Amino acid sequence: MDLQLFSTENTFIQNLDQDDALLGSYPVDDGCRIHVIDKSGAKAGEYEDLSRVEKYEISQEAYEKRTDSVRSFLKKNKVGKFNEEEAAQKAAEHERKLEEERLAAEPITPGSRCEVRVVGQPNKRGTVMYVGSTDFKPGIWVGVKYDEPLGKHDGSVEGQRYFTCSPKYGAFVKPQFVVVGDFPEEDYGLDDEM
Repeated sequence: MDLQLFSTENTFIQNLDQDDALLGSYPVDDGCRIHVIDKSGAKAGEYEDLSRVEKYEISQEAYEKRTDSVRSFLKKNKVGKFNEEEAAQKAAEHERKLEEERLAAEPITPGSRCEVRVVGQPNKRGTVMYVGSTDFKPGIWVGVKYDEPLGKHDGSVEGQRYFTCSPKYGAFVKPQFVVVGDFPEEDYGLDDEM
């Protein structure tokens, strides 16, 4: 490539052609422009299509035999999925949490009045519409139709319908945040005529 120096008025000053010279040895000021002339013969956009770039590939069998790979290091040091004891602990912890959710969800039945109590948020009253597992996240979830438009959806998430309610009235919460009881719908006076 060739480098050319242009002044702040966009007039040519000189070529920057001494390979061993520092940029400070040229008369470069604020606002000057260095113009680059590409002499490689590459066409514009030639390297943007990554499917045309040849890539190195190795078979799983060949990679498994290597002793200098990340997989080899993880196996030797029993890290991540190669640590059976840690994997067993994580599985047991996951089962324990799932069991806690099942126990918390037992008294919650569809049609029950409830209050959702999440720390740092105001309590919200509504009706339980769904209790069970979902496709969007693992675990047990409680679908609630709020009395006010404080929710996120209309009972469907990612195209899957779990229950039906008006838009912005539906929400899914974990069972430990739902208290079932005698929570009558509050009258906010919104329907009264003046």
